[in-house]
Amino acid sequence: MIEKQLLSGRAAVVVGGGSGIGAAVAELLSRHGAGVVVNSRSGQAVARTVERIRELGGEAVGFAGSAADMDTAQGLVSACVDAFGGIDILVNCAGIAEPPRSSILEVSPAEWQALLDSHLTTVFNTCRVAAPLMAAGKGGSIINTGSFAYLGDYGGTGYPAGKGAVTSLSLAMAAELKEHRVRVNTVCPGAKTRLSTGPDYEAHIQRLHERGLLDEVTMRGSLDAPPPEYAAALYLYLAADISASITGEVFIAAGGFVGRFPRPAPEVLGYRDHLQAEPWSVTALATMLDGR
Repeated sequence: MIEKQLLSGRAAVVVGGGSGIGAAVAELLSRHGAGVVVNSRSGQAVARTVERIRELGGEAVGFAGSAADMDTAQGLVSACVDAFGGIDILVNCAGIAEPPRSSILEVSPAEWQALLDSHLTTVFNTCRVAAPLMAAGKGGSIINTGSFAYLGDYGGTGYPAGKGAVTSLSLAMAAELKEHRVRVNTVCPGAKTRLSTGPDYEAHIQRLHERGLLDEVTMRGSLDAPPPEYAAALYLYLAADISASITGEVFIAAGGFVGRFPRPAPEVLGYRDHLQAEPWSVTALATMLDGR
């Protein structure tokens, strides 16, 4: 049954919509009236989500393939235009897990590149195709998926690097697209998905705790994450007109916890006028920076 039509007549693309958070988001957008193009690398996963949406009375089409390939990104946006007359909403939820033993001491160049492609290149490609259409149409909402991992607390290499880059790219796009009434926000979700279940994941989290990278509370929360539907609600809010004034934000959606990362700002530790003073000496910097 279709619920209150928050997104009636809107057209959406959900990248990574075949499972996990992406599937929950695709279903929720559809329940609120949007026509949805569901994308995933797995054709079977795409078909399952599309079938579920149609069973609930919604409209959806599938487009399988990796959006890290520009032809796929162009194809799935074109599919949205063909099926629903345009594109109003773009949600990027695609991602792959950091491989075991992926510290900078061990990760391979191929693993590094695969992680960046899955997280960052996918976002660039889909935004590069969708943003001009949204700008020409005088509006739209882009919602990209980041991660707590960009802070470095979970270790790793390509996963935190990719998610951090997605966050920075989203902030830059929000600034560029604001005059075109295209909003860009980032959600850092916490949910139980295929990337956060299973013995390998549990062992990884336990090792991070043992190494002192995760405190007890964070470890427990990581091992007992809520289902994806809890995170999906924030994506719906950011897609709808009710959030029309919000852009350039980085949000957290982890079960019952909703939060916002403050925008980083420099803290002035010292100042010298370069026209009147010599460059900083090492001793002066040490005194200023660590009190010695």
